[in-house]
Amino acid sequence: QVHMVQSGGGLVQPGGSLRLSCAASGDIGHISRMAWYRQAPGKQRESVAIISGGGTTNYADSVKGRFTISKDNAKNTVYLQMNSLKPEDTAVYYCNVQDVSMGVRGDYWGQGTQVTVSS
Repeated sequence: QVHMVQSGGGLVQPGGSLRLSCAASGDIGHISRMAWYRQAPGKQRESVAIISGGGTTNYADSVKGRFTISKDNAKNTVYLQMNSLKPEDTAVYYCNVQDVSMGVRGDYWGQGTQVTVSS
């Protein structure tokens, strides 16, 4: 069984910064990908940032230059540093981890954390 714990988030003024963390524990195998998604009210969940097992990153156009995804392999933890936040970044943010264990692919989600950007 894999356990995911997210932390961070909250209320911040436009232009501010926040850092999200997500740690995977338990029967986690070889992690092939870690990512952050978000879902705003009335909208579909969208990909925000992805980091591969080898460290290659990919960002949504809307967050390029403002958000940075990183990971700590030893801790099975992924981070999302969010700078220059805008009201349109307001959403519930979810982490996602994909692994392979004994030839079986796993796909795990965090519990979600609210990020609100407002003055």
